Amino acid sequence: MRARGIAAVMGGAVLLAAQAAAAQPAVQQLGADFWAWRGTTQPASSDDIPRIVRPAGWVPDWSPTGVAAQRRQLAAFEARWQALETAPRTVAEKVGYRLVGSALARVHWEMDHVAAWRRQPHFYTAQALNPVFEVLLPPPPVARARLEEVIRLLANAPAILAAGRANLDDMRGPFVDVALGQLAEVPESLRGMAAGLAPHADAGQRKRLVAVLDKAIAAFADYAAFLKSKRAGLSEQTAVGRESYRYFLGNVGIYPYSPEQLVAMGRQEWARSVLFETLERNRNAGLPELPIGPSIGAVTARLNAEELKVRRFLTEKNLLTVPDWVGHYKAQPFPAYLAPIGWLGRTFDFTSIDRTGQDATVYLPDPSPKLGYFNLSIMRDPRPIIVHEGVPGHFFQLSLSWRNPDPLRRRYYDSGANEGTGFYAEEMMLQAGFWADAPKTREIIYNFARLRALRVEVDVKLALGEFTIAQAADYLERMVPMDRATAREEATFFAAAPGQAISYQIGKMQTTEFLAEARVREGKSFDLRRFHDYLWTNGNVPIALQRQEYLSMVSGE
Repeated sequence: MRARGIAAVMGGAVLLAAQAAAAQPAVQQLGADFWAWRGTTQPASSDDIPRIVRPAGWVPDWSPTGVAAQRRQLAAFEARWQALETAPRTVAEKVGYRLVGSALARVHWEMDHVAAWRRQPHFYTAQALNPVFEVLLPPPPVARARLEEVIRLLANAPAILAAGRANLDDMRGPFVDVALGQLAEVPESLRGMAAGLAPHADAGQRKRLVAVLDKAIAAFADYAAFLKSKRAGLSEQTAVGRESYRYFLGNVGIYPYSPEQLVAMGRQEWARSVLFETLERNRNAGLPELPIGPSIGAVTARLNAEELKVRRFLTEKNLLTVPDWVGHYKAQPFPAYLAPIGWLGRTFDFTSIDRTGQDATVYLPDPSPKLGYFNLSIMRDPRPIIVHEGVPGHFFQLSLSWRNPDPLRRRYYDSGANEGTGFYAEEMMLQAGFWADAPKTREIIYNFARLRALRVEVDVKLALGEFTIAQAADYLERMVPMDRATAREEATFFAAAPGQAISYQIGKMQTTEFLAEARVREGKSFDLRRFHDYLWTNGNVPIALQRQEYLSMVSGE
């Protein structure tokens, strides 16, 4: 039985996933229907992993009638899911069923617990502009069809902002302040985008773009005036509270921990990271700091060259299978039309489930010592960002997941697994010797680890109301340390999206515990590359569910 279980993991995991999909057609159909619906209703986000393919002609609809329709459809999906509770039989089938259930719980989390559509005015700025941003993320040239998408989506911005005015009946003061800060940047940003797009457009498109742009800018001005008129007397509370946060942990993220356990885990890992960074700095005493790249051309050329070395290292060290069909992670300078709106989100194009095999793109600013925390690290050495965001990190992991034989596992679900794997990849490459000849880069990796560990405490304390956004920013600035602008950006994002910031550290810790148990159970039969291939291929699935399935296969269940 044990030998058969190990063999299944080594050569039959893909077949097992395919068999599980075939064995539960009702759950598969529910998943297919849900993710088709999610493509029309999932909120736009500044984050990179949650981006999904939208149907042709799509525009966001957050009108009161649109929100009511979302609630009705969610209830219908939940009724179908509950009716299938006794259907799963094998562990793989149970994993699929739980995956759909947690995806449904995420919608409840967004609608009823975080309730950004009622509490966070900058939510509507994102719904109005992030779809435009996402259309412009794939690399140039910008063909006529993409310009038409920009014009169409920008024309819908006034309707989105009108929905915000109708829905925002529980606004929180700090989120109003965030929105007003963003709105002050909108006119110049949109005009800069339009100027950058002008060379790609014909005369008719330029005229229509200016017309919708003027209407959008006027609508944003009216929206800002509305927010200013409502600011006085609003609650300063941004926390979701303990009960809601525990709902997220148990039902959405499938984390088997309490908030207090999370804080203790994060603090322990922070101390470990500080120790290792301190020892590394002591070891490297007297070495000069890494120089900033001399030009954007030099930085992008180095990133593209180093990505090839990362892929070779993974193969030569037998860490992970690197299929030839997976595209490359490449860098470009900011196009003139994207730079003005770069503040709207992470400027990475990871491709999509419909574009597997294409190259991913990261857009980079000109080198400068004044850049923020992450961009400055890229200018000194692009390899850490390649490993986390590109190969073997998010882009590579998503590419493999999008071709999982089980359709339920192909769609993005929650960044607990994805970010955990990205962070795990950094330490995997560090301990495997990838930065053996780069002592100052090892310091960067350990400082990244300090940040990811601190994010746990910040996330929990923001969610429970023990930190304000300003206090969280102060804490990050002092304890990482990092520049004030990045610390403020991080604190604001985590307050608005509770549960996201724990995903890096807690996901990595779940993965290391998963690996340790698998190695002990399999003994001499454990194969690191095989384990990693399973982890990466199923990387959209919460780690707790991956662990349950993998260990059952090892045991021959």
